[in-house]
This record gives sequence, structure tokens and C-alpha cells, in this order.
Amino acid sequence: MTPLVLAANLGLSFAALAALCLSLNRHHAEVFDRKAERAAVLRLRAFGWGAIALSFFIAGLWEGWAFGPVQWIGALTGAALGLVLLLSYRPRYVAPAALAALAASALPLAILAVAA
Repeated sequence: MTPLVLAANLGLSFAALAALCLSLNRHHAEVFDRKAERAAVLRLRAFGWGAIALSFFIAGLWEGWAFGPVQWIGALTGAALGLVLLLSYRPRYVAPAALAALAASALPLAILAVAA
């Protein structure tokens, strides 16, 4: 199940880090050409931290608590690297890429849920 858990964690981690990134005024203005409203900032932060917690829980639950956190850190690092590169070179693609990553993580999660 490791590839499925890793794919789910990568998608969730990328979407979470993108949400936390877009909750900052500087990055939000780069992507959307306007400052973020206070309500949007709170929603983005809540989703970002919630998705990070969910990805940690999924990694620990499906990979075991001995290896799961290690895989979670790796997925989080890979997602962060991808986000930094995307934000540096194509900031307008961050929001669509985050939505695509979130949608792409739904399939491995569905397969894991059926396998349980």
C-alpha cells in the first residue's frame, strides 16, 4: 500500500502547503492580483493545517507509526519543493495545481478506503 499512501500524502501535502502559502498576503497577491480577505485567510489556514494533520494521520494509520511519520516528512518535503519551484516560476499555476493535487489524492484515498 505504500505507493497509494505516498500518492495520497503528496497530494494532500501539496494542497495544504499551497493553502498556507496563499493565506499570506504577498503570495495571494502574486497569484490573484489582490490581497486576501480576512475570512479567506482563516479558511485557507484552517484547510492547510487540517490537511497536514489528515496526511499525518493517514501515513501513521496505513504505514504504521514506526514508518508512517518518516514517509509523511518525505511527502511533505517533496510537496514543498514542488510548491517552491512552481511559486518561483509560474505563480499563477499554484491554485489550479493545488486543486488538481487535492483531486488526485482522492483516488488513492478511495482505493485505501475500499481496501480496508
